Amino acid sequence: MGVLIVDDSMFMRHLITKILNKHEINILGEAANGREAIDKYKELKPDVVTLDLMMNEMSGLEALEEIMKIDPEAQVIICSSMGQKAFIKEAIELGARGFVIKPFDEDSLVDEVQKALISKKDK
Repeated sequence: MGVLIVDDSMFMRHLITKILNKHEINILGEAANGREAIDKYKELKPDVVTLDLMMNEMSGLEALEEIMKIDPEAQVIICSSMGQKAFIKEAIELGARGFVIKPFDEDSLVDEVQKALISKKDK
């Protein structure tokens, strides 16, 4: 069981890793853009993905669409800033299971990831 963290900001990937590790949630890997996310998803088969929407090379929305083609039951949580509400709505329509608005508080992130892990276990 574990999480794939996808964000183009190394700082944000480190922060999410630190928060989830503190709550004993296993991190399987990280990706810095959408292309890496797809490759890592295929390789690692994570239970949950935290996904930033605005990234270089391939956006989070494009990556989400591809991940959902690979695994329609994928548990993807969008971690994005408030100014991207339209994109978050589109992400939910594409199959994202939840979202956390940046800057997020620790409890919101952990709650969303734990809900997704439970949902994955129930499948």
